[in-house]
Amino acid sequence: MKERGGKGEPPSVDERYSQWKSLIPVLYDWLANHNLVWPSLSCRWGPQLEQATYKNRQRLYLSEQTDGSVPNTLVVANCEVVKPRVAAAEHISQFNEEARSPFVKKFKTIIHPGEVNRIRELPQNTKIVATHTDSPDVLIWDVETQPNRHAVLGASDSRPDLVLTGHQDNAEFALAMCPVEPFVLSGGKDKSVVLWSIQDHISTLATDAGSTKSPGSGGANIKPTSKTGGGNDKLADSPTIGPRGIYQGHEDTVEDVQFCPSSAQEFCSVGDDSCLILWDARTGSTPVVKVEKAHDADLHCVDWNPNDVNFILTGSADNSVKMFDRRNLTSGGLGSPIHIFEGHNAAVLCVQWSPDKSSVFGSSAEDGILNIWDHEKIGNKQDNIGAGVPSSPPGLFFRHSGHRDKIIDFHWNACDPWTIVSVSDDGESTGGGGTLQIWRMIDLIYRPEEEVLTELDKLKSHILTCTS
Repeated sequence: MKERGGKGEPPSVDERYSQWKSLIPVLYDWLANHNLVWPSLSCRWGPQLEQATYKNRQRLYLSEQTDGSVPNTLVVANCEVVKPRVAAAEHISQFNEEARSPFVKKFKTIIHPGEVNRIRELPQNTKIVATHTDSPDVLIWDVETQPNRHAVLGASDSRPDLVLTGHQDNAEFALAMCPVEPFVLSGGKDKSVVLWSIQDHISTLATDAGSTKSPGSGGANIKPTSKTGGGNDKLADSPTIGPRGIYQGHEDTVEDVQFCPSSAQEFCSVGDDSCLILWDARTGSTPVVKVEKAHDADLHCVDWNPNDVNFILTGSADNSVKMFDRRNLTSGGLGSPIHIFEGHNAAVLCVQWSPDKSSVFGSSAEDGILNIWDHEKIGNKQDNIGAGVPSSPPGLFFRHSGHRDKIIDFHWNACDPWTIVSVSDDGESTGGGGTLQIWRMIDLIYRPEEEVLTELDKLKSHILTCTS
């Protein structure tokens, strides 16, 4: 990931933040601000634990990237998610940005062997997560059976439940879990995309947790010990799995990977070679389609639409997001996107489709902004509520400006689809650690216009009475 460039960004961070804070009661249904001692590079929702009248309790995974004075950690937290139309406007606007939110409570700490660059949960069992660090290996954790650790200087690393080997160089960011099978996908500095099946391990975790023996009799490629790239004794004690397939086609570091939502055999990848590549494991280890010039710079992120498998999003260091239709993609030359979304003034770091509405997606960038887009709104001349400027880019309908520095990662909540968790590295601009925010825009912004107007009409007599 590239660091921010030296270009000025009017208005200043403080001015932008102050303006955003004054608009919170108008634009948000709920917002929780959680100050982090250390920067976090990844955040993910886990399983829902409990439902109540006014809020639900849910697992939340995040990382702590330390300076070495204490160990790096994978944090398992419990989060109270306030239900829509419950929080009072005064409450959500009166937070202390230097404090930790009462809605987020640390449940368990796993001492991670190296920085946690990325966290991804297994859709078939969201208690199983994969992590990337500065090594060639992918680490698999059962966060429920892992012991809770105290992160103090000199503490030994936690032992992963499984180590996935196959990369020849560090694999730091590109990581994905398959929606339909327990498959893991990774990309790295060795310019390769690597695929694993963890079926045999997942099926025996409940009975074999804590054992250093090979889990499961069906896993012929599972080995009890291995010398890993990190040289960590705890990793050497963990069972390892070799790859199901290795896919070559990139000319530079692979920055992100994603499965086709309907197939364990189809996936895509993007990298610092400006390429978008589509793969099919059934046809071999070479690209099915290789778009040589998907963007004008490095590609940092990619996502495949879970509700319409023809649409793929890419985000780049050229500050733009592009939407491609895979039916129109051909190898070589420039990509032909359906649309180019230009609403950031720095490199785009993360893109993700909404789990709820097929035309909606989010993008976050080094400019500290998280934009929410609806490609069906392109061509709609009405001003975009909450976007922050009168002449917003086509398709942009909400701009979250609550972070002071680059937003490394965010995740839509599948259990509460318009609720988002986002993390930023605020060290450069504030001298602090990081910020985690959980937020939901007010539903008048995204609900169908006719529905909103009908509701407002019903309230009209009440509003007139109150103001007369």
